[in-house]
Amino acid sequence: MTSMPTSDQDTAPHAPLVTRTVALSPADGTALLDLLPATRARDTTSWVRRGDGLVGWGRALSVSAGGTDRFEVLEEWWRSVSGSAVVRDEVDLPGTGPVAFGSIAYAADSPAGATLVVPSVVVGRRGDRWWVTTTSTDALPVVVDPSVALAGPVPEAPGEVTFADGQLSPTEWAGAVAEAVRRIQAGDLDKVVLARDLDVRTAQPVDVRWLLSRLAERYESTWVFAVDGLVGATPEMLVRREKGLVTSRVLAGTIRRTGDDEHDLALAASLARSSKDLEEHEYAVRSVADALAPHCSSMNVPEAPFVLHLSNVMHLATDVAGVLTDATSSLALAASLHPSAAVCGTPTAAADALLQELEQMDRGRYAGPVGWMDASGDGEWGIALRCGAVDPQDDHAMSLYAGCGIVAGSVPEAEVAESDAKLIPMRDALTAPTPRA
Repeated sequence: MTSMPTSDQDTAPHAPLVTRTVALSPADGTALLDLLPATRARDTTSWVRRGDGLVGWGRALSVSAGGTDRFEVLEEWWRSVSGSAVVRDEVDLPGTGPVAFGSIAYAADSPAGATLVVPSVVVGRRGDRWWVTTTSTDALPVVVDPSVALAGPVPEAPGEVTFADGQLSPTEWAGAVAEAVRRIQAGDLDKVVLARDLDVRTAQPVDVRWLLSRLAERYESTWVFAVDGLVGATPEMLVRREKGLVTSRVLAGTIRRTGDDEHDLALAASLARSSKDLEEHEYAVRSVADALAPHCSSMNVPEAPFVLHLSNVMHLATDVAGVLTDATSSLALAASLHPSAAVCGTPTAAADALLQELEQMDRGRYAGPVGWMDASGDGEWGIALRCGAVDPQDDHAMSLYAGCGIVAGSVPEAEVAESDAKLIPMRDALTAPTPRA
């Protein structure tokens, strides 16, 4: 299945971008997310971790595509757009100059499709270096005076929030897990990742900035993202390409935290020894290393994972690294990795067919690549986890998603509890009280 790109802008795809990047000196204590103005959910972009990263707003240009060649369509479009851009870059760091934010549906036939967005304004931070990039398709670009203190209005709370089961209730989803275990034990496959969804209704329109701020406060070690109405905090870096170095963080194997430090240390030790979780993790690491190997030399694949501690859960984690040997862009590398065993299973074809049978839902852009890329091809792409999608037709509605890796030793009730834990970040972000003045 293939499809042609579609632009949701009046501007023709060949119209040249005019881009200028200059250094920025914000006021002390300024956070990237504080700079976002109030705008539509689909026009707010973010990729922030521990205060560093990129935020953007507006649309200078964008493109959407679907089908099995959606990655290639976006890649070709961006190569054409960035290659013809008129660029003045006074900072020259990864993420300066023309930048596109992207979000790609998990499945080729999903109506959610794939999108690249070039914001009108991008503000970036790397350590003590700040910059602002303005982009337009006119001869006169958007102008932001770098000497002016930027600040967006206070984000709006969503008001009363109600949650409802998505396509499957927890009991029904536990039944799907049990069926998956039966298929695995019968030898049909080794692992499958099953996801479930949760429907959300808010009294006030969803303000993406509210969610981003609360996620960043509570999950600073994750990448807090927003692209085209998809918002979340992912702990998993699918691939980063920067000046010839390629890295990927693999997460598979999860245990819920209790909040008691001593107990959590004991749980972390049990996770590190769990044969079920180590098996699940090994499948995921192997799939990433095999996908990157054709593009990299000097691959470093640690023999054993470490335990990554997040505020709500702990994961087995492995950082894979290699030296790029060709000109493959970060987006193309993400395409070669998708779907990894961490979001699909092993073998890929059998796992993908089974999850589509058992989940009974469209994942949309959940579990697909999300991130950004600059004109050189450098960029960062995470897996869209711990996230939700704002309904493009109704800004009072969202769908939240969570998934779990299922292997022969999985227990349905335990997997339901794990999926509940993975839904906590977005549920808490939606229901967090308004901060006191």
